[in-house]
Amino acid sequence: MHHHSKITDLYQGFLSTPFLWTKKPLNKLSQLQLPLHKATPTYEGILPSNIRLGKIVERFVSHELNQYDSINILRENLQIIENKITLGEIDCLLKLQRQFIHLEIVYKFYLYDPDNSSEEIDRWIGPNRKDSLLQKLTKLKEKQLPILFHKQTKLHLEKLQIKLAEIKQKTYFKAQLFIPLNLVNKKFILVNNQCIRGFYIRLKELYLLNENTFYIPSKIDWLLDPNSEDNWLSYTDFELQVTQQLNNERSPLCWMKDKKGNTGKFFVVWWN
Repeated sequence: MHHHSKITDLYQGFLSTPFLWTKKPLNKLSQLQLPLHKATPTYEGILPSNIRLGKIVERFVSHELNQYDSINILRENLQIIENKITLGEIDCLLKLQRQFIHLEIVYKFYLYDPDNSSEEIDRWIGPNRKDSLLQKLTKLKEKQLPILFHKQTKLHLEKLQIKLAEIKQKTYFKAQLFIPLNLVNKKFILVNNQCIRGFYIRLKELYLLNENTFYIPSKIDWLLDPNSEDNWLSYTDFELQVTQQLNNERSPLCWMKDKKGNTGKFFVVWWN
């Protein structure tokens, strides 16, 4: 089980992460516009210790949406099954005032790789290059959102007495973005620049940070902002630990603290 105050810290880290885009749709996908209301910054539930980050985020979104009087969650993680095969899942069906909404929930970490393409949308990639923003948007559009229109889904909607025509599809898409050290002041057109949480570097540039102390948080703690109470590593110890992860083709998220006590987040990436 995760320690209670720690869960609240994780929840606050989640809440303070901005939406990856706001008013205008991105690739024809619209974000859920939440009514004005301050969500309470505490989380009452407990989390199993082996829970994945994506599952934590789903619980946090659920908890946040439940704070609103105008939102009524009808179904969560609705499995759509045909002939014993799971075709997909609807993250959330809710009613916001009088509007029914099919909501898909995404929380991602993307790095900006200027060499990946000439288009900005193709330049936001996962820390291990396994996924990208464009792939995720495409999957939402071609796989996850169309599940609403499957004939098996209709049975669930009938039980809820909802007509397909009454449902709008929205995303709840938050992200933390990291950019190359030399582009730290760049403004990006497609994305909400408030999502930028730090930079990324390669092992050969690590020496630039050798005045600092470091910490390598577990994956779940990627939600957090660096805090002061951890066992900070010396540069030498840190370099050793990071190198082990890079050798396994894992790009770790790291925290650093400078001599003045200022902290920051960054990725060290194994790819060139």
